[in-house]
Amino acid sequence: MKTSTLRRRSVPAAAVLSLALALAACGNTDESGNPTAGSGDEGGGELSGEVVIDGSSTVEPLSAAAAELFQQENPGVQVTVGTSGTGGGFEKFCRGETDISNASRTIAEDEIATCEEAGIEFAELGVANDALSVVVNPENDWADCLTVEELNAIWDEDSTLDNWSQVRDGFPDVPLELFGPGTDSGTFDYFTDAINGNEGVSRSDYGASEDDNVVVQGVEGAAGAMGYFGFSYVEENEGRVKPLAVDGGDGCVEPSTESVQDGSYAPLGRQLFIYPSAQALERPEVQAFVDFYVDNQAEIAEAALFIPLTDEQASEVESKVQELQG
Repeated sequence: MKTSTLRRRSVPAAAVLSLALALAACGNTDESGNPTAGSGDEGGGELSGEVVIDGSSTVEPLSAAAAELFQQENPGVQVTVGTSGTGGGFEKFCRGETDISNASRTIAEDEIATCEEAGIEFAELGVANDALSVVVNPENDWADCLTVEELNAIWDEDSTLDNWSQVRDGFPDVPLELFGPGTDSGTFDYFTDAINGNEGVSRSDYGASEDDNVVVQGVEGAAGAMGYFGFSYVEENEGRVKPLAVDGGDGCVEPSTESVQDGSYAPLGRQLFIYPSAQALERPEVQAFVDFYVDNQAEIAEAALFIPLTDEQASEVESKVQELQG
């Protein structure tokens, strides 16, 4: 497979700086005004060590933003964030090679079993919401909304559709070119489950890549192209791709913060996760990083162009963190 020369998206420096100033101005200080969130261990000494993260390319910008901000307060801690896909990340995680696994879906039963066999215990923590977005080339002026049934007809494993005229009566005679995430991606798992009714079931004759930037490039390069990835890549690539509304049975709904948080963007609204291992959480630098990530999830999500957790979701995650801390 040819290696892409595209750079993986990153959170803009201005957004990180703005968020750092905001965090410094609110909440993350004690009564004397000193930083508390991840600023040192329980004994007051400077934190040091390494936090290794891998997994979902969708969640990578979130964890990368959290890592950059955390390291500004804790220069003695090195946080690395890899992108081998949700499935690939869980493989490394269950072998004990990483401290935290990024995931754009919940961990599967077989992955749980693999971790259990290896003695890896973990927690599931939601860190943001996302609108899995179907996109087309900006030159596409005939499609603004597709039904779940139409998407299924395009993407199901037995599909042979290769022209827009086959998707709906009245659509033009334009070749349909498809791009999407590879099979190690949690986005692939979620989309196939939501649209095709069975996780992992999909046609295979499309341009697949674990790098969402490659999908953007593919959709941008052909007038009849279609692809799918997380909402943050739509916002990051405004003008290069055109997002479609999706009709899940109650009318066409566009991906947005409001439609995801109120549940109307169905069935493609989803939550994003990190999975820290219990073993890693015994190390103060990992515990401090997770605390920082959860405490500042809303600000981190917005800086990284994601959708913050709802109040109910945030309360649930905070309760899980408190349980982890005993």
